[in-house]
This record gives sequence, C-alpha cells and structure tokens, in this order.
Amino acid sequence: MAFVRRKGNAYYLVHNVRRGGKVQQLHLARLGDRARITDDVVKEVSKKHPFIDLNWRSLREQLDNQIDLADPESPAVQKLVQALRNVNLDLADLFPQMLRLSESPAVARELLLQLRLLHSTIQVKLDQFGSKDQLKRMHRTGSRFGSASPDFRGR
Repeated sequence: MAFVRRKGNAYYLVHNVRRGGKVQQLHLARLGDRARITDDVVKEVSKKHPFIDLNWRSLREQLDNQIDLADPESPAVQKLVQALRNVNLDLADLFPQMLRLSESPAVARELLLQLRLLHSTIQVKLDQFGSKDQLKRMHRTGSRFGSASPDFRGR
C-alpha cells in the first residue's frame, strides 16, 4: 500500500514491500515541500515502478484533505499566507511599461497568460468561499487572517 510520508521538510510517496521477511519502504517519488501528486509524478512513478499498482485517486484525496486551515499557526497555513503575500508584492511591482521594454515578446506573452490564469483561479476560489456576506462573517471572527483591507470588504 502506498502512502505519503513527511521526512524533514519534504514529502515522499512511499510503498511498503516485504523482502526476506522484513518490511522495507520503497521511495517511489519525492513530492517536494508541498505534497502534491501531479500528472508528471504519476508518469514518473508508473515508468520507474511498472509492477506497483497504485490507487492514484485515493492518494490524491488523502492529500486534498491534508492542509488544516483551522490552525492559523500550522506551518502549511503560514507558508500559504506568506506565498500569497509574496505574490501580491511581486505583482504590485509589475507595470505594463516593463512588458513593453522586454526584448522577448515570448516572455511578455507568457507573463500575460499566467496573469490571466491567476485571475481566473482567484475568481474561482473567491466564488468557492461564497458570497460577500460569508466573507464579512469570516472577517468578524477576529483572527489574524481575517484582516482584509476595507477595499476588499465592500466587494
């Protein structure tokens, strides 16, 4: 049976095998500092270990429920909040004039494509969190992550 194991700051996909009467862990893939099973991981593991039959859907479902947003002090929440802050700061420093100065039109196109993708992902996530009334209720909880700017509260 395969499962995800954390070792230090990294996550690994491992599988227990019995050899010589002893159980050993076979490391199938390193998933990185954020456990995520992508299509590339599935292809890599299937290619390297063709005789191991894995339930990829079950493994992905286990990982989907892994981040506990209820604990604001958890490392996963802290890392997510910090990553969002960094994206905000990086985007604040980006101006259209910088794209025009770029010597590579491919870079400008890729950046615009990624910005559009980010925009749609953010919109989907905001819609998943619900209406502005639900967002206002979350803000009133008084947690340190409920301090949205006044501009956002009116949306």
